[in-house]
Amino acid sequence: MPTSALHPSANKSKVAVLSVIAGQMSVGEVCTRYRVHRSWVYKLLKRYKQCGIAGLEPGVKAPIKHGMALATEVTAAIIRLRHDLYSNGHDNGAKTIAYHLKREDLHVPALSTIWRILHREGLVIAQPKKKPKAYLQRFTASQPNETWQSDFTHLRLADGTDVEVLNWLDDHSRLLLYCKAFPVVKGHHVVDSFKECINEYDMPFSTLTDNGVVYTARFVGGRNAFEYLLHQLRITQKNGHPGHPQTQGKIERFHQTLKKWIAQQNQARTIEELQEQLNRFRTLYNEERPHTAIGMQTPAHAYQATVKAHPSRHPSSAHYRVRFDHVDKFGKITLRRAGITHHLGVGAAFRNQKVIMLVDQIQVQVIDQVTGEIIGTNLINPKKNYWAKIS
Repeated sequence: MPTSALHPSANKSKVAVLSVIAGQMSVGEVCTRYRVHRSWVYKLLKRYKQCGIAGLEPGVKAPIKHGMALATEVTAAIIRLRHDLYSNGHDNGAKTIAYHLKREDLHVPALSTIWRILHREGLVIAQPKKKPKAYLQRFTASQPNETWQSDFTHLRLADGTDVEVLNWLDDHSRLLLYCKAFPVVKGHHVVDSFKECINEYDMPFSTLTDNGVVYTARFVGGRNAFEYLLHQLRITQKNGHPGHPQTQGKIERFHQTLKKWIAQQNQARTIEELQEQLNRFRTLYNEERPHTAIGMQTPAHAYQATVKAHPSRHPSSAHYRVRFDHVDKFGKITLRRAGITHHLGVGAAFRNQKVIMLVDQIQVQVIDQVTGEIIGTNLINPKKNYWAKIS
C-alpha cells in the first residue's frame, strides 16, 4: 500500500501498529518507511495494548477507563479515615492515612494529593505561623536504651481535679516505657518509676530530662535521690537548657499525642479510671499505632529490632542485673538466681534499709539507696544458699 493512501491520523496509526504486532515490520522499519519518530510508535503500541483498536482513533490520548470512579472511592476513603482517626484520638495526617489506605488494599496517592483532598474538603486547619519542618534539626539516639527521656504533664478528672502523668520514653524507638498518674509527681515517684523501667528494660546509657527539682538539685548545690541513683549506676545524666524545652522535643510531642487520645475518651472520674485509660493507651501506642518518625513502624517493633545500649561502665558483652530491695529485720536480703533463692548477709545494723543490688557474674554489691554508699559485697556461690558478706 503506497504511503500517500494512508490517513495521517488514523490509517497510518493502525497500519503501523498492526504491522509491528503481526511481525511484518520492526519498529525501526516503521519509523523509516513512514518517517515518524520511534517514541510515536511506542506510544501507539501502548494505546493498542490498553484499549485495543479504539485507542488508535484520532483524538484518543489516554486509555478509556473509569478513572473517576476510582478517584471517588479513594477520596471517600481518605475523608472517612480522617474522621475515624480523629474521632479515636489518633494521628490523622497524610502519612497515617496513606498507611491505612495500604492496609485496606486501596490505591495510595501521593501525600501531596491526600493533603489537597483534605484541604478541598475543609479538613485542614491552616497554620501559617508554624515553622516549616525543614528548619527543624532533630537528634535521635542510634540505639534503644541509649537515652531515656522523662517528663510529666497535666490532665484533669471529671470533677476538675488536676493530676500529673509521669512518662518515660525511649529516644530511639519512641517506646513508652512508663506512664502513670499521680496527684502530684514527687522525687520518690521519679526514682521508683526509673527502677521499674530498669527491671523491665535493663539500664540505659543516659537520661534526658528538664531541670525540675524531681530530676535534679544542681541549682541548689546538691544532689537528689534520682541523681544519687544515676551516679551509683554510672548512668549519664543529661538536662536540657533552662527555658529551652525543644531539647526534650520528643517527649513534649508525645504529650500532644497522649492528650489528643485522652480527649476522645470518657473523662475519668477518679485517678484509678484515668490509669486504666493510660494503660490502654500505652498498649495501643507501643504495639498498634504506626509512628511517622520511625518509618511507620510501631515503637515496640523499633525497640526490639536493634541491639541495646548499656551504661558506660558495663561492656555490652557482660551480663549485669540491678535489683531494688530492703534489708529484713535479720540483716539479710534475698536474690533469686537461676531459679534458686539465695540469702545474702548484710548486717543487722542495716535492718529495714532500702538498698540497690548490683549483680554481675562474680559478686553482688549492696548499695544504700539514699546515700549511694556501698554497704556490702557478697561473692556469688551457686552451690550455697547463704552468701556471707565479704566486705
